[in-house]
Amino acid sequence: MRVAGVQMVSTMDVDENLRAAATLIAQAADGGAQLVALPEYFCLMGQQDTDKVALREADGYGPIQDFLAHQARMHRVCLVGGTLPLVAPESDHVLNSLLVYGPAGERVARYDKIHLFRFNRGKEEYDESRTITPGSNVASFKLATEDGVRLLVGLSICYDLRFPELYRAMSRPDLILVPSAFTSTTGRAHWEILLRARAIENLAYVLAPAQGGRHKNGRSTYGHTMLIDPWGAVVTERADGEGVVFGEIDPQMIADSRASLPALEHRVLS
Repeated sequence: MRVAGVQMVSTMDVDENLRAAATLIAQAADGGAQLVALPEYFCLMGQQDTDKVALREADGYGPIQDFLAHQARMHRVCLVGGTLPLVAPESDHVLNSLLVYGPAGERVARYDKIHLFRFNRGKEEYDESRTITPGSNVASFKLATEDGVRLLVGLSICYDLRFPELYRAMSRPDLILVPSAFTSTTGRAHWEILLRARAIENLAYVLAPAQGGRHKNGRSTYGHTMLIDPWGAVVTERADGEGVVFGEIDPQMIADSRASLPALEHRVLS
């Protein structure tokens, strides 16, 4: 099965970002991708943390959700909508939510980011908990293609990547999705290492679409959108800038890897 990870350099203008996403989704679909994944914050990289609060949508309603459903339906793909802000219980917060739409435009999965990023080193400082309420539920969905491929797809977002117990709770996913906006600082140090580790320990493919470049709000994101195979090898990668990364998911490689190294069956602790 052919998949595509979309890399963006999103701006503070939602309409501009949706136009860019539409162009890249079309490129991915034209390239034969059956699953297309957008990065975290694809719709907005705001000037302030509170910008995302102003943009939030009610679950099931809103122009960004309508855009994702329309794009999935128009291109007949499974579309992983990066993340967008949905209404949270707290009036001044949002949920950073990953929504998945099927080829008919129907929503098939939702995951709210559980682990919230906080980093402070000198002048570089982030704290997502100021405006985001964490989710609490692990999420995955079953993907079935017309040519008979059947996959369990696990959902995670960016900082979640540092918490391997989340992936263990997914019940042996075949493909793990990690839409992200890793900072340049943490990305240079840890991005590829963490992605390859999650692939190796779960004997699964990992597709990580990322923000990648210098944004108009002054933030720099690491990029390096990539697909990792179950043996931990980088299949394909894009360093920076907007673009689409293509790769093939081979169910037989998943099965062969798990048969030759049955580590998932050897687990003792849970």
